[in-house]
Amino acid sequence: TKDGELIPTASGIRSPGGIGLNHLGEVFYADNQGPWNGSSSLKPLSHGSFQGHPGGFRWYDTAAAKASMGKRPTEPKTNSRWVAERPKIPELVPSAIVFPHGILGNSTAGFAYDSNGKFGAFKNQLLVCDQTFSVVNRAFLEKVNGVYQGAAFSFLKGFGSGNIAAHMQPNGTLFVGGTDRGWGARGGRRFALDRVTWTGKVPFEIHEMRAKPDGFELTFTHEIDAITAADLTSYSMSAYTYIYRADYGSPVVDKTTPKIVGAELKGPKTVRVTVDKLIQGHVHELRAKGGRSAKGLPILHPVGYYTLNEIPPGDLN
Repeated sequence: TKDGELIPTASGIRSPGGIGLNHLGEVFYADNQGPWNGSSSLKPLSHGSFQGHPGGFRWYDTAAAKASMGKRPTEPKTNSRWVAERPKIPELVPSAIVFPHGILGNSTAGFAYDSNGKFGAFKNQLLVCDQTFSVVNRAFLEKVNGVYQGAAFSFLKGFGSGNIAAHMQPNGTLFVGGTDRGWGARGGRRFALDRVTWTGKVPFEIHEMRAKPDGFELTFTHEIDAITAADLTSYSMSAYTYIYRADYGSPVVDKTTPKIVGAELKGPKTVRVTVDKLIQGHVHELRAKGGRSAKGLPILHPVGYYTLNEIPPGDLN
């Protein structure tokens, strides 16, 4: 506070690489793979929440924590799954976005967003740094049943060092600062400050990936080719999760291959992809490599990684 009082707010954070606000003023932070974190992630941060790592439980014994956060949450069971522990621990907040380790990055860090569209087509989506891969990924978020979840996509690469911090100027200029000091990065330089501006051209991308009761709805940045959009062979999917455990990180586990059973145009830029089975708590990796724009362009980044914390209610397609 302005008077210097420290108020405990949340527990369970492991190794945060960045913290900031979304366009609604809600707090999110990026956590890294390690104990109780199978892969790096982006998580909402709210008063009284438990973010998953029980190492901070001892602080609940302090008077300040008791007054601010209430009772200590139930201890999570190691070698479990997030989806299994959530009903047992009401305070437990699942990751809104899981960034698959070794695919989108290894060390999630700072993030920013474009508030006015001057950086291109992805207004209000979070642009999330990864230190190890020296990249910026893109995160589309939505709320389902009151819980944040969404899709991650590859976005920008070619940065000079390990991306740590991101800042978006009002004029649409993105600044990214990085280092590989103490932790390796692909960029190659010890330190870097990179500036990114929009060329004015909109790439053909998956703009949004929204969960539906029986699949996902994809909205694109350009009008889509009707033939490839409706062709089931344009798409493939896998689904997997990570062990929720006290040990460091996790391999991919419980992997399945949902079958694409439908693809229906819902508008000039929108297609509804139906699968035979969604799996709550899994990352659903949707590959749309066969899709083309109405002008024949391939999708620049054709893979979306959707963290399905909740399956939406409603009618099946």
